[in-house]
Amino acid sequence: MKKLVTIFAMMLVFLQGFSQVVYEDVSNTGIYEFLDELATMRLISLYSEVKPYSRRYIAGKLHDAETADSTHRLNKRQQKELSFYLQDYQLETSSGVIRQTSHLADDYDYKLSFLLKKQPDMVVALNPPGFHYKDSLFTFSVRPILGVQWMTNENGTAYHRWWGGSMFGYIGKNFGFYANLRDNNENTPTAEPAYFTPEQGAVYKYSDKGTVDFSEMRGGMVASVGWGSIGIINDRMIWGDNYHGSNILSGKAPAFPYIQLHLNPSKWFNFNYMHGWLNSNIIDSSRSYYNGSVYREVYRNKFIAANMFTFIPWRGLNLSLGNSIIYSDINVNPLYLIPFMFFNSADATKNNYNNDGGSNSQLFFNISSRQIRHLHLFLSFYVDDWKTSRATDPNKHNFTSLKAGFHIDNFPIRNVAFTAEYTGTQPMTYDHYNPTSTFSSNDYILGSYLRENSRELFLALSFHPLRGVLLNASYTIAQHGDNVPYRIDAGYAVDEVPFLKNITWQNHSFEISARYEFVSNGYFFIRYLNSNREGEVIYQPEIMNGKTNSFLTGINVGF
Repeated sequence: MKKLVTIFAMMLVFLQGFSQVVYEDVSNTGIYEFLDELATMRLISLYSEVKPYSRRYIAGKLHDAETADSTHRLNKRQQKELSFYLQDYQLETSSGVIRQTSHLADDYDYKLSFLLKKQPDMVVALNPPGFHYKDSLFTFSVRPILGVQWMTNENGTAYHRWWGGSMFGYIGKNFGFYANLRDNNENTPTAEPAYFTPEQGAVYKYSDKGTVDFSEMRGGMVASVGWGSIGIINDRMIWGDNYHGSNILSGKAPAFPYIQLHLNPSKWFNFNYMHGWLNSNIIDSSRSYYNGSVYREVYRNKFIAANMFTFIPWRGLNLSLGNSIIYSDINVNPLYLIPFMFFNSADATKNNYNNDGGSNSQLFFNISSRQIRHLHLFLSFYVDDWKTSRATDPNKHNFTSLKAGFHIDNFPIRNVAFTAEYTGTQPMTYDHYNPTSTFSSNDYILGSYLRENSRELFLALSFHPLRGVLLNASYTIAQHGDNVPYRIDAGYAVDEVPFLKNITWQNHSFEISARYEFVSNGYFFIRYLNSNREGEVIYQPEIMNGKTNSFLTGINVGF
């Protein structure tokens, strides 16, 4: 690890002419939804197959929508949304890429800011809330994080409180950094690894009172040029287009550290690579030991390397393919630090085609089409193990996951959108007979939140009546089949386990929600959820068992 940090530091010294990169949390759904709306209306182009986006990237897209000869196509609500979000990203837009201003204070709404005397480059603002500073060399922003959510239904009540802070900054034109700390408290865990929920997972600390605490720490440092960036990051990532959870990398697992490389040397080509340090949660008995009466548990090493090549043959059509590998029980292997590798082939050669001594590799494809105005078509196909002979045998299956859907925005009615999305995942996908080679971290599957042997249909209708206001109605049918262990010596063929022969868990849910973004990164929300969950109760928190009518409300400031 020290060598990797040294290499990164050397690159900062020798590379010049950089622009800054700081990533926006994927939980800040308002800005991500607005960019998707602009792209679906063909007002901007968007690489939506990989998230999170950088703040600089977001600012550039907002600028494209503001300055392109298409502003007359924005309705009044969208124009207000655009002005609202430009207020948040002015630390990026005032640095000279979009416009040059003499003082930071000039960019802020006077009514919502408190200027520091004799310091025109400093401001304490209410929108976005926090302390902000900018001069010719250094940009810095500190923002609060706080929120609470309360839920009640026939089974009881649940609450979730969180607080903390975030900061980000840029030094010169070649370096960006960010950090985000959030402390959480719940009276009952709602996203344990076994639960079928798209809610982000966590590493829980249980108290004697039955409540749980957990801490979230994200951050990174990134250097970039106009055609790419490299960084050391601890965060969540999403690979694959979706509106209700990706089946490639969903971002559900707790944040883990990774090295990221992004290249965009041409308008028709985009490349992403990452090498991450996962948590296997498998104890390495050979390295664990007693320190007096205390037994120190050491986990077995586990890593992921992944890349995605995206080609844009025509504006609005993104064709992506990539592959990944989970390897374990050894230290970092330089073979998997080569970004452009086909990892399955490289691993087979390294291990003399010994499957038991090798690693677990994956292949995936993503298609995103916004060539027809108002319509977004998308498809993600994840392959864990494939044999052509299985494809022609009705009694066998390959280990794959398919997600496909469409999203219609502002047609035929302005400010109204409709989404339909299907996900189907065959048995054994994401799993592996070697427990350190599963497609997971901290026991959370990195792919679909329903894991293997499952399917889901998601429908949603949303309406933006005013700036910052979202009314949404959705219906979800989710089903999960038998959990059959992936064992090569179990006496059955793992590729003959039937898809959803027995439904061991299912959920029919209808949800109505309202959300208001009153300041940048600040949301008030209220939800009503009617759900009927049947089958194994281990797949959901006790408060969600059976037929329930749940009411949720809360407020959040900062991410």
